[in-house]
Amino acid sequence: MARHLITSALPYINGIKHLGNMVGSMLPADVYARYLRQRGHEVLYICATDEHGTPAELAAAAQGVPVAEFCATAHDAQKAVYDGFSLAFDYFGRSSSAQNREITQHFARKLNENGFIEERAIRQVYSPVDGRFLPDRYVEGTCPHCGYDKARGDQCENCTRVLDPTDLINPRSAISGSTELEVRETKHLFLLQLSSSIARKWLTEGLHDRAITRDLDWGVPVPADVWPELAAEGKVFYVWFDAPIEYIGATREWAETAPEGRDWKSWWYEADDVRYTEFMGKDNVPFHSVMFPATQIGTREPWKRVDFLKSFNWLNYYGGKFSTSQRRGVFTHDALELLPADYWRYFMMANAPESDDTSFTWEHFQATVNKDLADTLGNFVNRVLSFSRKRFGDALPEGGTAGEAERRLGEEIARLLAEYEEQMEALQFRKAAAALRALWSAGNSYLEEKAPWLEIKTDQEAAALTLRTAMNLIHLYAVVSEPFVPTTAKAMRTAFRLDADKATWTSAAEARSLDAVPAGTPFIVPPVLFAKLTDDDLEVFKERFGGAED
Repeated sequence: MARHLITSALPYINGIKHLGNMVGSMLPADVYARYLRQRGHEVLYICATDEHGTPAELAAAAQGVPVAEFCATAHDAQKAVYDGFSLAFDYFGRSSSAQNREITQHFARKLNENGFIEERAIRQVYSPVDGRFLPDRYVEGTCPHCGYDKARGDQCENCTRVLDPTDLINPRSAISGSTELEVRETKHLFLLQLSSSIARKWLTEGLHDRAITRDLDWGVPVPADVWPELAAEGKVFYVWFDAPIEYIGATREWAETAPEGRDWKSWWYEADDVRYTEFMGKDNVPFHSVMFPATQIGTREPWKRVDFLKSFNWLNYYGGKFSTSQRRGVFTHDALELLPADYWRYFMMANAPESDDTSFTWEHFQATVNKDLADTLGNFVNRVLSFSRKRFGDALPEGGTAGEAERRLGEEIARLLAEYEEQMEALQFRKAAAALRALWSAGNSYLEEKAPWLEIKTDQEAAALTLRTAMNLIHLYAVVSEPFVPTTAKAMRTAFRLDADKATWTSAAEARSLDAVPAGTPFIVPPVLFAKLTDDDLEVFKERFGGAED
């Protein structure tokens, strides 16, 4: 059985992320990792804060604190939010770690030994007002390809084209806003890419050698033993060179920070038994599909390369982009203040921007929460357990023999479970959520068909069978819903006082029989799993975060 290595694109250190960032990388990776663990696979899910480059320097400068101090504080703040969303990383590291510095410099040395790094004199933007060269993200302007007026000097986030600062129209300094910019000569290291969808477009257009160093105070230093002149000038590696290497660095952090020590290298080096899946937004695809693999290949060492890259489009807010400065959209820490994580986890995955961009609206959020979570799942759990306790006490009722209705239900549950598994294996999360919702709906259909509130008037054993079957469905839902709504799944599962509940998944045979929780098992009725959202709630949310009229 293959081991599964999972990484999600590293969130930038400069501030708490919005829901689009969450659904575009970390959340689907977590859902997939949880699913694989439940199926018995060995899984290592790695992520980290991306701490080098201009975003960190600019954010630290804005707060008036040293960049190292800013990054340490921001890392802890982001980790707290991800814990709040129940993201079950095996390790959440930092790209500024000593481990990443060492591995990044190792990669650079090997690339240089193999002839894939070249020192070149280039002309670069210089700001006399700021008294420094401006690395790519310190330059903003208009994209020459799509006309977006807030493009950065490394990439246009609107059309995803990779840029150089000198490509921008009407460029300005991101530090001072000055447009009095010059172009001066300086030396940098280039990664040679000897070759002529987003990644496919790059290959069709031809690959271009890319600068992998920048003029910054914060980053992985160029090793002085190889490039003494550049090291003396304070050159550091470009964040897009060292950030993907941090996947390896964070794995080493995971190993070396454990008291008992762990093996990290077998996950990355000569790792033929590892299946590696990457999760990211579409803007990260070029670097992960071309530049990072090129870096790995260029070392001529057997580093593990990606087997499957799962990318996502944008989640927008009422058709427009999320914006902190314009108080537009929902950011992850604010989301957790409003409602528990499972509301957001389910909504985002059920509406994941897989095939195209999607738009968050409070109306859509309300409809999904009320219909799927409150009515279909939450109401089923509450009505079954409450009615059974009222009529039969605090244990699963005994009596009755499964009949045709139960046989049909078992076959339907087994079929839907197979569909759910198929979509999860294919990393089709919207379809997986739809299959999970269908599983929940099957329980409601069974309950309406059998109507235990009527059965009990004439045949108590028949009502007992119906309720016992329904309670077994609740336990099945607890098991298979865990990747999407882990906190709710735990509440459903612990409602049953089983002596030993070690189920990690439900087989087709178990789904057909629906007898994992036997008669006589004590249970409790958990608090309401999901509260419905009212129109008044929506007005409050829109007032705080903005809405369609904005």
